[in-house]
Amino acid sequence: MTGTERPENPTAERRGRKGGRGERAMVPKAEFRSYYVRPVIKAPSWAAPDIAGYFFLGGLAGAGSVLAAGAHLTGRTTTATVLKISSLTAVSLSAAALIHDLGRPGRFANMLRVFKPISPMSVGSWLLSAYGPAAGVAAASAVTGRLPRAGAAATGVAALLGPAVATYTGVLAADTAVPAWHGAHRELPYLFAVSATAAASGMALALGPSRENTPARYAAALAALADMAAGQVAEDPLGMVAETWREGRAGALLKAARALTVGGALGAVLLGDRRAAAVASGLALLAGSACTRFGVFAAGIASAEDPAYTVVPQRERPDGERRTV
Repeated sequence: MTGTERPENPTAERRGRKGGRGERAMVPKAEFRSYYVRPVIKAPSWAAPDIAGYFFLGGLAGAGSVLAAGAHLTGRTTTATVLKISSLTAVSLSAAALIHDLGRPGRFANMLRVFKPISPMSVGSWLLSAYGPAAGVAAASAVTGRLPRAGAAATGVAALLGPAVATYTGVLAADTAVPAWHGAHRELPYLFAVSATAAASGMALALGPSRENTPARYAAALAALADMAAGQVAEDPLGMVAETWREGRAGALLKAARALTVGGALGAVLLGDRRAAAVASGLALLAGSACTRFGVFAAGIASAEDPAYTVVPQRERPDGERRTV
């Protein structure tokens, strides 16, 4: 070594790339491995028929009340009545599914002992408790023809609470640590909202008279367009976790949901003035909405059961973002 040469710095060679200094890492990036491929987080113990059904029925009830109020205000009395009845039926079945999953009715009552604004389950329980009686009074008045003013007021209250009832389950799912749900925590409520609108439009088409279904046909078309956009937007922030939305049982259900929703909307727009076509289109929209909820539920369970979907996305986040999550 001459006097003008500088000795190599082995310490710099061993250090990884830091702060943009151009130093190369000497150790290859570690690959993810799981201990006996066991999940890192505990998958929800929710039963799919109960909770995915609860998601679907709550959406149908809430969006149905909004459409029922519109039909009520525009003089479409038959459509308003069938939507009010379907919303009451749906919210009753939704509450029954939730209670069945909880194990006993007392657990639902216990959630009403306090109100926790930061808890989606607490807010949802109180929403159901306020929305259910309003939907009941609205339906009873429409069927019996009695107390029309009280019925109109209850219809308005149910319509005001309807959007929250239709979407809070998306917030509830996203508030968990399940990667496929939490990663789309901003987008999931919007997906649930448009799916609920498709379901309510389908109910109006299937049960309402053809002469009154023009608003439902337009709503179905808008819901189908928004559903395709919302589904894509919900997958975008998930990264590799989006695989759970595209593969396996969830992928099959969500593909079926898109086909049924688009097909139902096209049938409603093009042939909705014909009774048989309106019924078929309405049933397709209802089935598409149900497939969306069951598909999202299945994606969440799949992402929780595979530890890679929990660990790898966290390792790939920048250090600053990782500390804030």
